[in-house]
Amino acid sequence: MIRNYIFILSGIVMISSCQPTEKKQNSQAIITEATVSATVRAINEKNPGTDDALAEKGVKHAASLWRSADGTADEFIQLCINDFIANPAKKEANFIRFSEYFESLYGHFNKLTLDMQENVQLQKGEVLPIDPLFAGYNPGAHLMNDLYDNKIAFNIALNFPYYTTEEKNQLGAAWSSLQWGYARMGDVFSSRIPSELVQLTSKVTAETDAYIADYNIYMGHLLNKDNQKLFPENMVLLSHWNLRDEIKANYANKEVGYEKQGLIYQVMQRIVDQSIPKAVINSGKVDWNPVTNEVLIAGSKTESPAETDGRYQQIVNTFHVYQAIDKFSPIAIGPTMPTAIDRAFSVAMQVPQPEVEKLFTEFLGSPQIQEVASIIKKRLGRDLAPWDIWYDGFKARSSINEDLLNSITEKKYPNAKALEADLGNLLLKLGFTKEKSAFIASRISVDPARGSGHAWGAQMKAEKAHLRTRIPATGMNYKGYNIAVHEFGHNVEQTISLNDVPNYMINGVPNTAFTEALAFVFQERDLFLLNMKDSNPEKETLKTLDIFWSLYEIMGVSIVDMKMWQWLYAHPNSTASELRDAVLQISKDTWNAYYAPVFGMKDQTILGIYSHMINSPMYLPNYAFGHLIHFQLEEHFKTHEFAPEVLRIFALGMLTPNEWMKQAVGTPLSNEAILKATQMAVEKVK
Repeated sequence: MIRNYIFILSGIVMISSCQPTEKKQNSQAIITEATVSATVRAINEKNPGTDDALAEKGVKHAASLWRSADGTADEFIQLCINDFIANPAKKEANFIRFSEYFESLYGHFNKLTLDMQENVQLQKGEVLPIDPLFAGYNPGAHLMNDLYDNKIAFNIALNFPYYTTEEKNQLGAAWSSLQWGYARMGDVFSSRIPSELVQLTSKVTAETDAYIADYNIYMGHLLNKDNQKLFPENMVLLSHWNLRDEIKANYANKEVGYEKQGLIYQVMQRIVDQSIPKAVINSGKVDWNPVTNEVLIAGSKTESPAETDGRYQQIVNTFHVYQAIDKFSPIAIGPTMPTAIDRAFSVAMQVPQPEVEKLFTEFLGSPQIQEVASIIKKRLGRDLAPWDIWYDGFKARSSINEDLLNSITEKKYPNAKALEADLGNLLLKLGFTKEKSAFIASRISVDPARGSGHAWGAQMKAEKAHLRTRIPATGMNYKGYNIAVHEFGHNVEQTISLNDVPNYMINGVPNTAFTEALAFVFQERDLFLLNMKDSNPEKETLKTLDIFWSLYEIMGVSIVDMKMWQWLYAHPNSTASELRDAVLQISKDTWNAYYAPVFGMKDQTILGIYSHMINSPMYLPNYAFGHLIHFQLEEHFKTHEFAPEVLRIFALGMLTPNEWMKQAVGTPLSNEAILKATQMAVEKVK
């Protein structure tokens, strides 16, 4: 998972927090339409031949941000007359200069944020009471206020106005990289969020991160229905990532794998419905039977209260901060006030939420699902169980004993330094030149994480991206290695899209789904990077089925996440208990609609287990989009050389999703490619 926030801007999603429009939606705005018209006329009088439409767009953009505290209407007019840049060469010179300033500001504040969170996120000994307070501190919380106070924000808004996603899609195909840079600079000042809310967002984000980072289950203390222990004494798994991956690992265990998977599933259900005893979270002091929910000390039962609503209180806390930000993001994307849902999809993802949901439900209703499920049932030799949404048998590693894989990775990577020292070699194996491998590897730092790990990109060329991964004292196990390769893919994207793009303002990718796609591409090659080659002639067919089944799982999880946020906005005063009950019902409803017909059982709650729902709101749909992009990239790499195309494609920069896909692989993003390929794969397997 990528964790690369631009805290200095909004603390929510990406750079901007709302979409401006020409209509005045905010009661705090004081600039009238008459004043806007007068300003445009004055600009044209001073600069004959000025593009009226562009001048009007810039003035309206600046006017939507002007408040009474900024000055009078006359002062607004005078600022616009003085600051409007009519000469194209001077405009480009100013753009370059602004870009240099922003790179320094973004880069240093990003570095400060990393420093503030280091003791909470990395394995650096005991977390002291003061550490979470610093982790929740946002060094750049007041920057936006400062840039409005000194009028820099209005200069930029005036000369580099905001373009909506719809406008970018319509006009972007004809834009140069410089014009894209102008448009992305217009994204910076699209709303005015008070610094105290930016700071509060950082605080709540740090709290949810800390909650998830310590949500470990001591597997050696789990008891089955016969009160027997099935897992190694020292196995500690983080929810949900490691629990899910342990389910995947046990498909190769023909002896007790099925029983282990069932026990983990019981644990997951207890987490989702919050009946899990508090005493078993991040603790190995007691034994626990998740089937009966009994807690034992030295074989004797003891009372232990349930966590109750801790999981859902974290979500409620985040929701209330987002609610507060809504009123400062007043420009409606539709006929109603914008919400965090609008900002997450129409702004950050650059795809409206209804379109995302439509794409997902179309896929979830495809006939290929039943056919692939039948193949899985045959391969398993049994009926499907709920946890088979994570069936891993199409991957080459699913047939390899995990103990063997662990022995390889533990020896190869005893600590973070060993992995960091090997990054250049991994890139060489993937076909990157010696020079490029050395450069990219030199821009990535590997850090030992407390949690499952994440990738955190740099925001200026002078700094490094960070690959944070969990490495036990015994060395990196295979699960950790697999996740680390995924995060390494993020870091490679972050490095290319920062250093190789035409200009700083378009650094990055259209949305986080695109960086997930490259992370999946790297993760797909994890065994290859261990020099374990797959000679199976059906490997391409199996890879297609694997991506298809992964999409089936994550799209359902994403639907639950989206429906939860829709429910929150429909019930803004709900308690954590009410939210818990709602999520359980949403999980059941989604399961019954798209999974029960395939699995033959109703009312399962497993789709609500993902930790992203707590500490990465509405991030999950990016994984589904990432799988679709991943598949189309893999199809492209079949006929194009891998490393040079990775360098070309991820240097395109932050275009819109549609434009990026067209320039990257020549076709728009859709379900069509994966559904067609899956049908062909099904026929081959049959």
